[in-house]
Amino acid sequence: MNTNNEGWIKTTCAYCGVGCGVEARPMSSGKLEVRGDQEHPSNFGKLCTKGIALGDTVIHDGRLLHPTFRENRQGEQTKSLAWDDAVELVADKFNQAINEYGPDSVAFYVSGQLLTEDYYVANKLMKGFIGSSNIDSNSRLCMASSVVGHKRAFGTDTVPVSYQDIEQTDVVVIVGSNLAWCHPVLFQRLRQAKQANPAMKVVVIDPRETETCSIADLHLGVKSGSDVALFNGLLSYLDENGHVDHTFVSQHTQGFDKALKQSTLESNAEIETGVDNQDLIDFYQTFAGANKVVTIYSQGVNQSSQGCDKVNSIINCHLATGQIGNVGSGPFSVTGQPNAMGGREVGALANTLAAHMEFDDPTQHQMISDFWQTDSLAKKAGLKAIDMFDAMKEGKIKAVWIMGTNPMVSLPDSDKIKAALETCPFVVVSDCIEDTETTRMADLLLPAQGWSEKSGTVTNSERRISRQRRLLPSPGSAKPDWWIVSEVAKNMGFEDSFSYRHEGEVFSEYAQLTALGHEEKPRDLNLIGLTQLDDLGYSRLTPQQWPVLELQSELVHRSLFSDYRFYTTSGKAQFIAVQHAKPLGETDKSYPLVLNSGRTRDHWHTMSRTGLSARLASHASEPYVQIHPITAQTYDILDGQLVEVTSQIGKVIARATTTKEVSEDQLFMPIHWNAVTAKQSKPCELILPISDGLSGQPEFKHTPVNISPLSMSSSAVLLSRVILNCDLFEYWSRQKIEDGYLYRIESSLGQKELIKPVQTSVERLSGEVMETTGANFYRAVNLFDHRCQQIVWVGEKIDESHVAQLIEQFSQTYDEKTKFDAMRISSEQNAA
Repeated sequence: MNTNNEGWIKTTCAYCGVGCGVEARPMSSGKLEVRGDQEHPSNFGKLCTKGIALGDTVIHDGRLLHPTFRENRQGEQTKSLAWDDAVELVADKFNQAINEYGPDSVAFYVSGQLLTEDYYVANKLMKGFIGSSNIDSNSRLCMASSVVGHKRAFGTDTVPVSYQDIEQTDVVVIVGSNLAWCHPVLFQRLRQAKQANPAMKVVVIDPRETETCSIADLHLGVKSGSDVALFNGLLSYLDENGHVDHTFVSQHTQGFDKALKQSTLESNAEIETGVDNQDLIDFYQTFAGANKVVTIYSQGVNQSSQGCDKVNSIINCHLATGQIGNVGSGPFSVTGQPNAMGGREVGALANTLAAHMEFDDPTQHQMISDFWQTDSLAKKAGLKAIDMFDAMKEGKIKAVWIMGTNPMVSLPDSDKIKAALETCPFVVVSDCIEDTETTRMADLLLPAQGWSEKSGTVTNSERRISRQRRLLPSPGSAKPDWWIVSEVAKNMGFEDSFSYRHEGEVFSEYAQLTALGHEEKPRDLNLIGLTQLDDLGYSRLTPQQWPVLELQSELVHRSLFSDYRFYTTSGKAQFIAVQHAKPLGETDKSYPLVLNSGRTRDHWHTMSRTGLSARLASHASEPYVQIHPITAQTYDILDGQLVEVTSQIGKVIARATTTKEVSEDQLFMPIHWNAVTAKQSKPCELILPISDGLSGQPEFKHTPVNISPLSMSSSAVLLSRVILNCDLFEYWSRQKIEDGYLYRIESSLGQKELIKPVQTSVERLSGEVMETTGANFYRAVNLFDHRCQQIVWVGEKIDESHVAQLIEQFSQTYDEKTKFDAMRISSEQNAA
């Protein structure tokens, strides 16, 4: 284990694709003391708010502790199983489906939260031994369009840029990314680089004016979905004004004339993008006049019905100017999850084979078959995420295994996903959390290790492999994902190929696979320098940036394509002719506004981890929707009021936040809240199942919607040591506070009528209950052993300053005098 004499253990953050190094030290309380790793090349000691709060989230609230079989999916009858019985059940159900309906009747849906070793074993079992390619990852929702764009341009899924390039460039273009909130440490590095080099220019291209714009020299507030028009306009400008590097284009690329012809056919970029012509010219001149340009792009580009073409429109401009392969230059796709890159490496997407080898290459197919010693290797691509759940709904998938992800919350058209899982005869879910919307749909729950218990590797956005190390013991009988998959594989009859003793053996096998076949057909991914690691070497492994031709004992920052050789058949990069198209979901009179979705600063995915931290919850305490003040006035919506947002397929409730960060025709809503943490506040209830035809990546940034205010008559605040069931209310949201949970409730009932259902929803704990009723409030406090077990407050409207007082009172210790004083003061405050 990589640790120092003070007990600090080096590991990697569990959140975004920046891949920050973390040092953690267990405390006697069971929590972790956390700090940034100053030696890690991703962050050099910096951490964002989420990383700093990692120690808050290792509590055991809501953990899944034992394999659990559910007699029915309502959870009314459950029983714990021994691990032997659980893995045997999974194996039997999968074998039964395969024997009766064929290998394509089963599927895995996996996650960028898995470690590379987990990913590798799952992909090996499904593609190599079950013989189907029906394994896809929630990374499909994050960077699948970039994978297609890279393959079309470079021949492989190659990210050519390193973080250091951002600090050594002249111009940084940020497209479709609120880098300040979604990749905060990378944003901090960029901000410091700009401070050190005031001549550096930063251009932000985003329909919203986000925190990232705080360092921008120019912000282009483009119309949603107009990126191709913008970059095709740039390509035409580069040609018309003599900024194309014709030597590079002629010697190292193909397809320029066709791509240029298509770009010149575009309508006026000013009309298509909605950007002022002078701002367009300023951007084009900034890009054209720079010796070095890095373009950072993320979900605003990828999560689109035209995502692949957006990616290639960006790459085309870099190829036209030779802005690739050199220090400080290149297109840079930053991934959303900590190991989205690792999943791409091992092949845990339905349309790739393994280790950047492909189905359509017979030599590579045979190479993998021989390496895995299998005659069952899948010969064709499988079902991508949306297609997988469509097939499930049609009854074609008889057994599905969902690992470390929550598709009931994260996939578009939640009702369809629910129907698909209800149709599937056998659903098994591996997770560390017991209650998610997806675990509620499962027949069998398998307890997986959480971040602080896992051991393995992850790969960040700049191709850097880092170790995640075990910090704490696993609660209950939680196991590593790679171990769970291997035990199922053994029970399916593949024991000889899955007899790993520890995760280091899995990594060693994976590294060997990446090293195969480079003599016949070179690839970008090669870990031959890590194939000789022994157990101690793996335990002590320091960050390594691939390709790793020999073990890196010193810090490496390698930008790829410095020799201008690409992995295409010709060895030349390919221009891709792309044409701007309007987003598939168009607004109309019924749905006149465009909904954009994304992340908040301090929450992550479906909040199963960040939702356990009181300090993270305080940043955004309940679901909200951003709306422009003029739009709010048009729709008679007040700031802070509950609203209903509707689309063609569903509706959600959230609190309106008026801001000029969004345009008048746009709304923005964060993705994190769901049925476990709020009532009817999940954006994917609204989002249409529209996706890119090539990548299968859904359109999360452009959903036509309408909005209307909700009129509520009363409110309540509940504070409790235990989780409560508040589903009988029209609206509720849950927030983590120290040693408990806070619920905000709003109702159309009158204030007095709300008191009884509030009392019903509170699970009375042992203790003394004191009630106070005033003209405009009701209050009850449950005290036991000098501490509040629960506080109930009912009134006309929630006042956040009053909520802060309730939280403070909830955390106090009470003797008889303070108990009396607290009740008296609170009563006077409420009466006032």
